[in-house]
Amino acid sequence: MQIGVPAEQHPLEARVALVPASIAQLDRIGCSVCIESGAGDAAGFLDDQFRAAGAKIGSREAASASDIVLRVSSPSMDEVGHLAAGTRHISFLDPFRQRQLIEALANQGVTSISMEMIPRITVAQKMDALSSQASFAGYAAVLLAAERSSKFFPMMMTPAGTIAPARVFVIGAGVAGLQAIATAKRLGARVEAFDTRPEVKEQVESLGGKFIEIDLGDTGSTEQGYAKELSPEQIALQRQGQAEAIARSDVVITTAQVFGRSAPRIVTAEMLANMKPGSLVVDMAVDTGGNVEGTEANKEVVTERGAILLGVTHLPSRIAQDASLMYSNNLVNLIAHLKDATANEAGEWPQLDTDDEIAARAIITQGGNIVNKQILKHYADN
Repeated sequence: MQIGVPAEQHPLEARVALVPASIAQLDRIGCSVCIESGAGDAAGFLDDQFRAAGAKIGSREAASASDIVLRVSSPSMDEVGHLAAGTRHISFLDPFRQRQLIEALANQGVTSISMEMIPRITVAQKMDALSSQASFAGYAAVLLAAERSSKFFPMMMTPAGTIAPARVFVIGAGVAGLQAIATAKRLGARVEAFDTRPEVKEQVESLGGKFIEIDLGDTGSTEQGYAKELSPEQIALQRQGQAEAIARSDVVITTAQVFGRSAPRIVTAEMLANMKPGSLVVDMAVDTGGNVEGTEANKEVVTERGAILLGVTHLPSRIAQDASLMYSNNLVNLIAHLKDATANEAGEWPQLDTDDEIAARAIITQGGNIVNKQILKHYADN
């Protein structure tokens, strides 16, 4: 069975779906690899390295004609049209918001698997690309903030005087937020954080951050570990509780997202108006609607008072080599699992086997139909 890896097409996407170290692992489970020439260049993996590992270097057409096609980002509509019926396609697909793409994959007869839909269960941890990439995003967001900020992150004591450490406020303490907290703390900043799930307070404090407590009533997490969507009343309370922390911060990093929905708007223009001139806001949720009023994807916006808003997409691509390595590991583990857990007597896989929770949740289209129950319900309700 051949696995194909086309080069990513988005100009800001530097990652590659497979790295050379994964080729031998795939060979052991009966899979050969054809990778488009130059697909790994931006991440620091050259054709010669893939060739030495046993992969075939081919054209984009050859990679896309494989039995299994691996990508980081979702394919374009044109790329879907070049996939043969029966192809297994694995990548981030954003299926809740990309209905036209999902319907096109179904009409094309493609078995599509969405990396966002890997369940957060113990057995699937090594396949959880959403978490692995979120960690890189949180790290990259802090480095970007430290580079762009006019404030020195750690305390500095000199004969000329003492510089107080920068104040960093992280909103959202999921995987990305926790990595942002840890990175900002390592750089010497004074870190505060808030999350709607009070149970993450201990994790924040273990990383050296101060957890800001705001009584929102019943919040908690979904069964998948994501933050539950807040009511309008709870969002108002959150905004009110955060306003003071935002006003005193030199850097604000927002990571709040609700699985399957647009990101909540939690930082308003009124809050931004109270920030110090030169302070910085990094909106990590800008590509799903944004947490911050006024942010624009991959543009710098300056408020009337002089606060700088950065809405940045493709943050893991800023650490493309290691982000690619982790994503490649996620894919190899997923492929091995699906082959082992869902193959039928004829060796065909993946079959939509409801006894296998990973397959049941991650397979979106198969056999010309949308088969994922959660996605079907979402489309019916919207």
